[in-house]
Amino acid sequence: MDIFLLLLRLALAAVFAVAAFGKLFDREGSEKAFAGFGVPKSLHKPLAAILSAAELAIAIALLFVSSSWLGAVGGASLLIIFLGAMFYQLAKGNAPDCHCFGQLHSEPVGASSIVRNLVLLGMAGFLIGQGSSHQGQSLVNTDQDVMQFSIGVVVIGLLAAVVFFMKRISDQQTEILSRLETIELDREGGHSVERDGVSHPHEGLPIGAKFPDFELHDINGEHVTLDLIKARKMPALFIFISPTCTPCKALVPEFERWQSELTDKVNVVFVSSGRPEANEEKFGESIKRQLLVQEKRELADAARAKWTPTAIFMDRNGRVASHAAAGDTAIRELVAKIQSEDLEKEHTHFAMANGNATKDLIGQKVPQFSLKDLKGRTITSEVFKDRSTIVTFWGLECGHCKNMLSDLREWDRSRDNGDPEMIIFSDGDSGANAALGFESPIIIDENHKFSAELGMYGTPSAVLVDQDGTIISETAVGAPDIWALIGKN
Repeated sequence: MDIFLLLLRLALAAVFAVAAFGKLFDREGSEKAFAGFGVPKSLHKPLAAILSAAELAIAIALLFVSSSWLGAVGGASLLIIFLGAMFYQLAKGNAPDCHCFGQLHSEPVGASSIVRNLVLLGMAGFLIGQGSSHQGQSLVNTDQDVMQFSIGVVVIGLLAAVVFFMKRISDQQTEILSRLETIELDREGGHSVERDGVSHPHEGLPIGAKFPDFELHDINGEHVTLDLIKARKMPALFIFISPTCTPCKALVPEFERWQSELTDKVNVVFVSSGRPEANEEKFGESIKRQLLVQEKRELADAARAKWTPTAIFMDRNGRVASHAAAGDTAIRELVAKIQSEDLEKEHTHFAMANGNATKDLIGQKVPQFSLKDLKGRTITSEVFKDRSTIVTFWGLECGHCKNMLSDLREWDRSRDNGDPEMIIFSDGDSGANAALGFESPIIIDENHKFSAELGMYGTPSAVLVDQDGTIISETAVGAPDIWALIGKN
């Protein structure tokens, strides 16, 4: 039994040590995790530091018989807090990133994270149940030598080293990718363009969002707008490039071939930046006829094409119909799908493997329903006929919902004729929901049953439904993506 208790202590110590070092080397990620759980912004930094220190203290305490029981109590207390926060978020329909082991392992809260924490809680509980005087064999035995203690210290040190070097490797990979695909030079200013907080290249606009409106000049100085592109009544493939992008230059032969092969199927539009002369020197005559030049990155930023090269497919109605394909491999995959697909089919879209991991219900009809809104009106699936509608999933206790409340309420009250209608599915108290002040119908969706049928799993989220009652977007999660569906990005 003593050996078993020692192994149990060492296992728990290793888990808390890895979690502590993982968070210490990824403080920014830890702070984002607290934000995802709805913690006030002013507490993000101090709580991130306190949590890492607490986990490390628990790991050290578990190594020694004299302090192991207190370490187990501390570990169990933290695990209970974690589980309570997870169950609370899941009950609201949210799935924030747990960031449990820092950059080494991070996943949305779900069954696996809860089961893992319950197992760890059971281990800590077993130690607590043994009492403070029965915590197993000591690492330090005065009748022998300090070898066992040394082994314990070395194990903790090795865990820290492993986390540190894995973080270094991850940072180096990010830096290499950033150098290859995102470094751009401002030739006129002669300095590097800053790219602070570069996010994942595939985190683009949600499928179904309106492609951002724009007014640009082509390389010959001609004025080009989104309306002119849409007037061709063809889908468009926007490829974002740069005269300082090495992978873009390597793709020029393929750019030429795609232009030729897709001529009667897709309007291929290249969007670059910098001086026209630099673009002409880089890309030559091959793509000149459809090369738009931004002053800086105005269209790329609006379309969330964060890296170059990146391709985004737009359907003939002017809506985003693919996830952002960043890098040569992803662009080739997207073009291959476009070439093999019948683009005349309604609701054709291309979800990339690294895109948003939401349930794809595009092209499906909204399930039949008949529900009462807060004003006692019967709302049925017939409400979608003859008008497009944004269906939102709300949460009274959702911090992200509260942050966008005033702007969404203002938009609801001052919608233009071209804007979609809105229906809100919420949970909680009817009176509190009525006090939100929306003009649009609010329906209490008990246990999120109907929202789940529409693929909505967190708050705030939304899908766009057309005038035939067909879902035409993927689930937009968070304010930026919801605004993109509405066309206010």
